[in-house]
Amino acid sequence: LKLQFLYFIEIAKMRSLMLLAAAVGCAADPNIWPLPRQYTNGTVTVTVDPGLSFTGTQSADLTMAYGRYKEQLFPHTGAQAGSLKSCQVTVADGSAKLVLGADESYTLDVSATGCKITAKTQFGAYHAMETLSQLVVFNFDSDAYVVKDTPWSITDSPRFEHREVLLDTSRHFQPIASLKNIITSFTYAKINTVHWHIVDEQSFPYGSPTYPKLAKMGAYSNFERFTQQDVKDVVEYARQRGVRVVVEIDTPGHAASWCKGHPEICPSPTCLMPLNPATNATFDLIKGLFKDVQDATIDGIFHIGGDEVNTGCWTKSSSISAWLQQHNMTADQGYEYFVGRVTDIVLDLGMIPTAWDELWTHFGTKLDKKTIIHQWHNGTIAKEATAAGYRVVWSSEPTWYLDHLQYTWQVLYQGDPCVGLTDAECSLVIGGGGEMWGSRVDTSDIQSTIWPKMAAIAERLWSDKSVTSIDEATPRIRYFRCLLNRRGVAAAPPSNKQAGSAPPTTGSCFDQ
Repeated sequence: LKLQFLYFIEIAKMRSLMLLAAAVGCAADPNIWPLPRQYTNGTVTVTVDPGLSFTGTQSADLTMAYGRYKEQLFPHTGAQAGSLKSCQVTVADGSAKLVLGADESYTLDVSATGCKITAKTQFGAYHAMETLSQLVVFNFDSDAYVVKDTPWSITDSPRFEHREVLLDTSRHFQPIASLKNIITSFTYAKINTVHWHIVDEQSFPYGSPTYPKLAKMGAYSNFERFTQQDVKDVVEYARQRGVRVVVEIDTPGHAASWCKGHPEICPSPTCLMPLNPATNATFDLIKGLFKDVQDATIDGIFHIGGDEVNTGCWTKSSSISAWLQQHNMTADQGYEYFVGRVTDIVLDLGMIPTAWDELWTHFGTKLDKKTIIHQWHNGTIAKEATAAGYRVVWSSEPTWYLDHLQYTWQVLYQGDPCVGLTDAECSLVIGGGGEMWGSRVDTSDIQSTIWPKMAAIAERLWSDKSVTSIDEATPRIRYFRCLLNRRGVAAAPPSNKQAGSAPPTTGSCFDQ
């Protein structure tokens, strides 16, 4: 009863905010998520024809996007004809390569006389169409699609170039269909990167063509595996939607599942990780495995992990201990040696290594300057690394770790990758994201655990740094959650005190 009472108090607060937003009219932020960088609007309602066409720049990628967004814009059949019948799209490069730093800016103008999108790449055009799809609403009384408060003039671009969600397919397997559904949902909040934590100590689902025994022996089952073509399909599906895929193969820790297929690269049958640094067989396998991943992907960044390495198995192994002594190394120096060799493998493949922040804590400026530091511990790592000229991704635990179910979206909304940094240091922070570790989620609840909490992170990474008001964001995130539901995304109520939980009682989507 106490929980229900607190829930209804929270709902009353939210209703008050909705009424306030309605009272101030155009002064309230629009129901667009994430909030655009600059916009103006008027007071005129324009009807939109369900046969709306996108004219102008054509390319294979844009043609597919036009089809997707027409379906998304007009879910109700049989609607009345409208006055807005086309949208002119002008894209400087409609077949741009999807890379870190690709231009995602756009302008969108909607008025009674027309609709116009301009962008430098197709990725900016995708974002413009997403924004348009959030402006178009269905009026059930007139049976027509409308855009309220025109004329709209929006100029938009992201604050950070890297906006990720980590998806962990080792602790619980995620089928291809689930991954594609999740990737589609990312586009609704302009998230542009999947950090695919594809294997870990629990299971090895990735089917390496060069080392097939890794998945054959290391996967949970024959049904919970990815072929090389599966990975290529996911990468291409994401690319078509402007979403990069950065694969992580964590080494030398988190690798017990490797030992089932290749025990020769592990310290012993009873002490499985970190991987054995004393044999070239380990690095030969890593090189071949990384090359397989590179062949299946298109991104220039490769995440090597490197976190939570306990070298106890090395010191317990007589052969590894002897090897360390022979090379005048401590176990921690052996860790540095291992990381150095793996980094060299990635660089030799022409890729940029990213690693968890333990590598900075242990080795600092000994790391190759190309290395991107992924901060997950709270503290001063981002400031130290950027001050030394290294690039940083920021996903500080616990608040931006989506598996910490007790943290509400309001807590996540207060995070900022550049807190405490100078402007020069902040310029080296390429972005951040929410980390959806798989220990506590599977296909049944991953969407409701990611959403709507991830929306808070998405806005902090896209919108201007001045956009920080929880009160102003509350009516918009409630609206956005309902929009996700209408699009088939199992987003949980934003008022929930624990992510992924069901609403405690009956009621409207807007009241939960």
